[in-house]
This record gives sequence, C-alpha cells and structure tokens, in this order.
Amino acid sequence: MEQSPEQSPSPLFPSLPDDVTVDIVARVPISRYPTLSLVSRTFRKLIASPKLYKRRSHLGVTEHRVYALLRGPSNGQPRFHILHRKPNSTNRLVVVGSLPPMSPHGTFVPVGSKTYVFNSLDALSVDCASHTLQPILDMPQRMIRKLGSAVDGKVYLIGDSFCSFSDEDGTSWEAWRKAVMVFDTETRTWGAVRIKHGLPYGALWSEAVVLGDKICLGSYRYQHAFDYEPRENKWELNEALRAKDWGEGACVIDDVLYYHDQRLDWGEVAPETALMAFDPKQSRWSAVKGLEEFLAVETYKSIRSNLVKCGEKKLALFFTKRRDGNDVICCAEIGLERRQDGGEIWGKVLSCDVVFEDGLLSIVKCVSVTV
Repeated sequence: MEQSPEQSPSPLFPSLPDDVTVDIVARVPISRYPTLSLVSRTFRKLIASPKLYKRRSHLGVTEHRVYALLRGPSNGQPRFHILHRKPNSTNRLVVVGSLPPMSPHGTFVPVGSKTYVFNSLDALSVDCASHTLQPILDMPQRMIRKLGSAVDGKVYLIGDSFCSFSDEDGTSWEAWRKAVMVFDTETRTWGAVRIKHGLPYGALWSEAVVLGDKICLGSYRYQHAFDYEPRENKWELNEALRAKDWGEGACVIDDVLYYHDQRLDWGEVAPETALMAFDPKQSRWSAVKGLEEFLAVETYKSIRSNLVKCGEKKLALFFTKRRDGNDVICCAEIGLERRQDGGEIWGKVLSCDVVFEDGLLSIVKCVSVTV
C-alpha cells in the first residue's frame, strides 16, 4: 500500500540495507521502471533518484533512452516524447508530461544522461533520469542558425553571433560572424567565444556530428562541409563529406556516420532509398547492405526521417508514412554488423512499429541519452 502524505516513505525491502536495495533495482532493465514506479510512492522516489542512475553507471548497466521532439502544426512548440521499448510488445512514443514545451528554434545536445537545450539567448539542461530542468546562466551572447555537438564533456555551439571587435587604433565595432561558444558541462561555465573569419553569414550547415575528435558539419546543397577540431580551434574543408547531402537526422555509431538517403525528384521520393554510411578511416561513402527491400517498401515517399543510436551497434530510424489515409510516425530498430575488418556494413531490421498515430505532429529532433 502507498504511504499517506503524512507518513515518511518506508524502506522498499525492510530486511535489506538501502544500498543493497539500490543495487537490486539498478540491475533491473529500464523498460521495467514505469511498472515499478506504480508500486508505491517510495518506488517512484527511487526511480527518480540520481543515486540510482549513478549506481547503474558504476555497475556498467546503463542503457540508451531515446527521445523524439514532436511538433504540432502552425509553428507549435516541440514536446519531449520518450520511446517506450517494451519487451515482446509494440514500441510507442509517449509524451513526457512533466517537461514543458521547448522552443522550436532550440539546439538539443545529449551528454551522458542529460540533454542540453540552447536557444538564441538562454539555455537549460534536461535531466533525462528525473525529467527535471535546470537553467544554464550567463550565455555569452546571442547565437542563431546554430548547431551543437559535445566532445569530452564540452558542448560546442557553432553558428552566427553578433560579435564585438576592436581595430588597431582602438575603434570598437560589431558585426555578425561565424563563432564557436563552448559550455563545460562539468563546471557549468562558458569559455571564451571563438570567432571564425572568412565564412559568409547565413545558413551554411544542416547537421553536426562527432567523428573521432572532430566535429563534422554537414552542408546545404553540397557546399561548405567542414571538420572542426575543437581542442586546437582548427577548421578544414572535408571534400569527402561534401559528396553527399547528408542533411538533418544523421547519427554516429562506432565512429561511422549514418544517414537515410532519400532521393527527391520533383517532390516525389524515389523507391530506391538507402541507408548510407561514411567511414572516416577510409574517407568514403557506402550503402548499408541488406536493407534495400525494407527501405524501398516502408520508407517510400516518407517526407522526413531521423536516425539516432539506440544501443550497441544499433540505431533507430524514425520516418513518416501513410496508413489507412492517415499520417503516422514509424520507428525501425536496425542492428549493424561489419562482416569483415574494414569491409561492408550490413543491417538487419529487428523491429518496426507505428509509434505515433496523430498525424498532426512531426519530428523535429531525436536524441539518445545513457541512463
């Protein structure tokens, strides 16, 4: 029986020390946590406790938790939805009611068990274990058209910022420039703004991912693909990445970049779509084998897709399709395997479910955290 509000929570297992109890629950798969939280107020408190997730991390039993930000029509604000992955059952996207709507212009960067949200003038962190928010103070300056990636616990925001300059004669002036702002997630402090001269103002990049120790910036229309080395603040053109319009919704698994290639032809999507992979060691693109028929049938005429890591050597492909005259959001979990050392990559569809049936909502961004 659940304790009344006047009573203090009783131990989960009175005959066991609290630390042993935490160890037991830490080993339970996260997919069982929603059921455990219904047992009592004490269980709900433990499921939301940072201590539990620290213990999971120490034991090495962390799992990937996938979120999709869904946005309504007429410029509605995105809401966090969690992918409930139930054993031997259908996966579903369920709104996280305790989290408020987010800005449609936000940049979302996962680091560990948190997702950092950066708007034009402010920022916050979302604890994905407890589903609570914490503001991030003292954002150095306004930044728009930005992308974000994390390297070694630091978030690098790259975009257009209104920067101040001083000439040799001491004259001060301001102008829009490409810039990099650095946020340290451990100390929750901002570093000095790094200004990049020589690049035009405006939307140059559609996606940012981390490959090795570099941030790779995907270009619009096969232009301005760059590698950014954050430790030394170095920029370099990447002609191999520029060969494909990998756009939004890409992800990285085992230092290989994946994106869903949907070839457009006068507004129609060709049936020969492909899951593409870029190996930075070989500096070349290749199609993932074994998925040709599935992608041709299931993602034909899909308007937009998103990839996100959902486990070891496993990704989730979110895409839209028409079913019984309605727009639905589907999620396919795909296992990945490299058949030979440095050879072809093969994919296997592990599951494919309709995870959201309200056609009024569309996917803005997918993020994966470890809890």
